[in-house]
Amino acid sequence: MDTQLIEQYQECLQNIRNSCIKRNRSFEDVKLIAVSKTKPVEDILTLYNAGCRDFGENKVQELVDKYQQLPKDIHWHMIGHLQRNKVKYIIDKVCLIHSVDSLELAEEINKQAAKHNLVMNILIEVNVANEESKFGLHPNQVEDFIYQVANFQFIKVVGLMTVAPYVDISEENRQYFVRLCQLLVDINSKNIDNITIDSLSMGMTNDYEIAIEEGATMVRIGSGIFGDRIYHQIS
Repeated sequence: MDTQLIEQYQECLQNIRNSCIKRNRSFEDVKLIAVSKTKPVEDILTLYNAGCRDFGENKVQELVDKYQQLPKDIHWHMIGHLQRNKVKYIIDKVCLIHSVDSLELAEEINKQAAKHNLVMNILIEVNVANEESKFGLHPNQVEDFIYQVANFQFIKVVGLMTVAPYVDISEENRQYFVRLCQLLVDINSKNIDNITIDSLSMGMTNDYEIAIEEGATMVRIGSGIFGDRIYHQIS
């Protein structure tokens, strides 16, 4: 058993708890998603045995490979950019797609979900910081996008997601988390038919504590738990 891995996982849980206390939030309101991309099945099993059930992957093939090898009560999250032609491979394997950023992708998810007679929960990815290198809708586009997908029978929009800039000082990203939280509030105030969103996937290893203080309900932690990524292991 990798005791260091478990210690790092438990340290992240404690940090989440501390951030919740700081804002008078319930610890149960924040879900830790262990970002296991490039990490071996053995590491995931170690965390699984320590109680973790939510894991995030960026690549479809890697998610599918791990899904086939690991316990079926794991909740898999697709957190990376998703191509339309890959949706069919994960539609019956993931609990949530975090990175929906186009109508074409939403249509494909709806189509594939229909084939499996399931409703797929999705988050709309928002490029709050307006970074050219990042995917996601501009905040001004989100409301119109939601109106377009609100009546899709096999999709349920449950919240918003963002990837904040990489910064050395986590406090610099607070502004983006505040904006995403306010966007969620604004959308809910419109009372759009079939839409009530309450999930905010924001905050990663460098800034998840700040994100929780500003309303995150899901944080995506990779290197803070697993250590540095091992890219040469990817096939």
